[in-house]
Amino acid sequence: MSAITVLALEGIPEVREGDDLAALLGEAIERGGGLRPGDVLVVAQKVVSKAEGRVVDLNDVEPSDQARDLAADHDPRHLEVILGESVRLVRARAPLVIAETRHGFVCASAGVDRSNAAGEDTAVLLPVDPDASAQRLSARLGAPVIISDSFGRPFRHGTTDVAIGVAGMAPLLDLRGVRDSVGYELKTTTIAIADEIAGAAELVMGKTAGIPAAIVRGLAPSGDGAARDLVMPPERDLFR
Repeated sequence: MSAITVLALEGIPEVREGDDLAALLGEAIERGGGLRPGDVLVVAQKVVSKAEGRVVDLNDVEPSDQARDLAADHDPRHLEVILGESVRLVRARAPLVIAETRHGFVCASAGVDRSNAAGEDTAVLLPVDPDASAQRLSARLGAPVIISDSFGRPFRHGTTDVAIGVAGMAPLLDLRGVRDSVGYELKTTTIAIADEIAGAAELVMGKTAGIPAAIVRGLAPSGDGAARDLVMPPERDLFR
């Protein structure tokens, strides 16, 4: 490859439950000149969750004693939703919770987020099956799809977008057995290419720009797989 281009898809309206997200994305793609062979479409998790109705009204949430303890001086209703989305609390320092979700992701607040929601008493959850969501969009739009979300990283400040749903491409680039420029055979190198694409797309999508999707052009990824392939198996997790 000689160059990679990242194109923001602008003009997508506020997404609500039941909206045809594939149609909204398709219209934005056409306004942007259409898709080319090898393009990858990156879609922010938040709009996928909204379209699928993964939104909670906190006024309907009754916090438990555990949620109140974890909340400290924050909203215990939010912590109750986090607990409901968690299968394991990895670390907690009130009100911060690092949890494992049903998908196997280990992330802050089990992916529960109140930013860019419909109101201050609203929380948005991760899709039930982000890989299946990506597959549906990929089938409708005819291109590989990555659903992205912002994750923190151990031992590093700041967040970066990663792939939580993948369809139409292999999420990992396995270079084991390939020789480098001096002839050394790579033994363990596997590149999380889907995460790298998600991070590149975030540069034009941002968190406050209201742009929930982007096209990454010039990669032409191959293969097939799912975002679950990116999750470290428990038996290989040195930090568990």
